[in-house]
Amino acid sequence: MAEALKLEDAVEFAENPEPRCPCVLLLDTSGSMQGVAIDALNEGLRTFKEELNQDNLARKRVEVAIVTFGSDVKVAQDFVTADIFEPPSLSAQGLTHMGGAILQGLDMIEARKGQYRSNGVNYYRPWVFLITDGEPQGEPDSIIDQATQRIRDDEAGKRVAFFAVGVESANMTRLSQIVVRSPLKLQGLNFKELFIWLSASMQRVSQSKPEDQVALPPPGWGVV
Repeated sequence: MAEALKLEDAVEFAENPEPRCPCVLLLDTSGSMQGVAIDALNEGLRTFKEELNQDNLARKRVEVAIVTFGSDVKVAQDFVTADIFEPPSLSAQGLTHMGGAILQGLDMIEARKGQYRSNGVNYYRPWVFLITDGEPQGEPDSIIDQATQRIRDDEAGKRVAFFAVGVESANMTRLSQIVVRSPLKLQGLNFKELFIWLSASMQRVSQSKPEDQVALPPPGWGVV
């Protein structure tokens, strides 16, 4: 099985040798997201796909992966380039296993970087984008502590850029204890604008060189 996967990678990277710009979305699908919020999030994901695909470089360079977290942590989408990304339809239930989702996302990034390196493909600093309307719930504190430390280590080593977005009644104080960068508060359920901004940001990154510093557009959808 591992050999077959390696061959698949080799074929994928031979067909598209462009440098990769990985983006992992960690999406809260706990019970409190039910109804209007999850509908708006699903619509936002569809917008993300449309926006990314309007840019020829971003289509080939940006890779999207999605991890959802309620009472379970699930890989809803493993890494795919934007041109073949199909947004999953998310539903909401359960508690908020945020720490487990953070660790899963960071593990996926490390594994994917290994695939890039073994296939001689250059890559940009990966982005992780956490979206939640609450705070960690239903998992041991040790998991949250481990996730917090991993974010600190990976940010310090410039291995990831980790962004957190709080929706509606999210505990922003708790979020700011977990992440390094100040979390942003989404205005209303403005997921569509958020994902348009994320797409524009990924496009800017994908048009730069992997070692460049890129100025991002101001996030008009959120407040610090």
